[in-house]
Amino acid sequence: MMGTMPSAPRPAGPTSADFASAARLLSAEARRMGLVGPSFRCPPRLVGVDRTIRRRGEGAIVSVRLKGRPWPAVVADMIEGVVVANRLDPPRSDRLRSELWERAESATGLSEPERRVA
Repeated sequence: MMGTMPSAPRPAGPTSADFASAARLLSAEARRMGLVGPSFRCPPRLVGVDRTIRRRGEGAIVSVRLKGRPWPAVVADMIEGVVVANRLDPPRSDRLRSELWERAESATGLSEPERRVA
């Protein structure tokens, strides 16, 4: 009798591909709205922090830690990075957060990422 092969372990947390997809989307959406579309990278250079931001001229680089974090927390830090990079205050910052969350949730792969096992 043939046994079933065990499935490969499911990756824990978001992947670099998830992050790259979200980064492209959020930067493009910010630019579409006439704002600075920051660059994103991971992990932050500072140990022990979840998010950092560095300004470079007119732009900004938002660094976010992926390892050991739930996907919604990573996306929240990325969205907050767009808000901070553009130095927005309420109510504009609140509207931007809502719009970016709505766009992120409707885009493929930006809700809790589905994992495909090869």
